[in-house]
Amino acid sequence: MPRPSQFVVPTRFDGAPDRVAVVVPGIGYSPARPLLHFARAVLLQHGWTVQELWWQVPDGFSQLPVDDRVAWVERQVTRAVDAEEGACGLLVGKSLGSLACGVAADRNIAAAWLTPILTNDHVARALRRAQAPTLVIGGSADKLWDPRIAESLRHDVLEVPSADHALELADDAAGSVDVLRQVVSRLDRFIGSLGGRARS
Repeated sequence: MPRPSQFVVPTRFDGAPDRVAVVVPGIGYSPARPLLHFARAVLLQHGWTVQELWWQVPDGFSQLPVDDRVAWVERQVTRAVDAEEGACGLLVGKSLGSLACGVAADRNIAAAWLTPILTNDHVARALRRAQAPTLVIGGSADKLWDPRIAESLRHDVLEVPSADHALELADDAAGSVDVLRQVVSRLDRFIGSLGGRARS
């Protein structure tokens, strides 16, 4: 008797083999959610290979010390970057994924951070020392966004007025779509500016 077919979520989308972008989710914001879904679409439009990370954080994760949470995220992202054997040229991360800012800084990998946790000292320090092209996008109504730190960064920064941690506007679905369009356009411009950049 044939086995029933199973739906499998693809995690890799092929483009140029020497230009791989790793997409890193948030704690509850998977690569299927709008910001990361359209980030993937933009990357594919520019010819990149996209490797998505799908993870399930450990039980009690939010109660762990900050250093332990950072270490866990860095392990997941480092494993994905190392698997690309030098082809990883870009990290695109949402929220919790920004705890891997240090990986991008240490390895000179370009990055686009969507709603990074700027209230976390590790993230702020890593963003300040990053030398590779970096895009930082957050909303002014996000409690994990620090406008003073954002303003101090020498990177490409977009702060969306009144947007929350999902880069959406409260009680304004149509306005939230407009914000998504703005974010996707900024990502498109940033990714286009990278050209054929692979990790050096």
